[in-house]
Amino acid sequence: MEIFPVTLEGQHTRLEPLLLAHQEALIAAAADGELWNSIVTVVPTRDTMVEYIEAALTEQAKGSELPFVIIQKTTKRIVGTTRFYYIQPHQRNAAIGYTWVAAGAQRTAVNTEAKLLLLTHAFEHWHCVRVEFITDVLNQQSRAAILRLGARQEGILRNHMIMPNGRIRDSVCFSIIAEEWPEVKAGLTARLASHRQ
Repeated sequence: MEIFPVTLEGQHTRLEPLLLAHQEALIAAAADGELWNSIVTVVPTRDTMVEYIEAALTEQAKGSELPFVIIQKTTKRIVGTTRFYYIQPHQRNAAIGYTWVAAGAQRTAVNTEAKLLLLTHAFEHWHCVRVEFITDVLNQQSRAAILRLGARQEGILRNHMIMPNGRIRDSVCFSIIAEEWPEVKAGLTARLASHRQ
């Protein structure tokens, strides 16, 4: 697995390597819906955005994460962020997460295509045997979206994280394995086609 910044592009969405220069655009994206007020996901505020980006870039330098900004091609605007994390080259697996999308770009083709681009990179370029997704047990929207991708729920990670508000969070773990990828890819491709109509 070669872990280096790369641009991934589809019809609706472009994923570009995250940079410190994206700070203001990401602050604007997070402000669309005041996403930082969520109690079930961590979205940086204006005050914490630089720290958030720097932490991702530090992990990228170690080869354990590969962060992106999400660009909606119709508006040419940055509408959020996502990343590979917990990358394990010797095990040929990785997680996809840290995903948040501006309210105005939710329920569009953007997030579906972002996941298709990431999964295609993982399974067809890196030849991963497994990709996982972890979300808050209380985040019903995220859990439903991950299941719609074609991932399978594996279990609950108890007391997995302490959230910024102090709540001790249980997390739900999902995965897609290499044998399932062709069916998952077909399903995501069909969903994108329905967005175009």
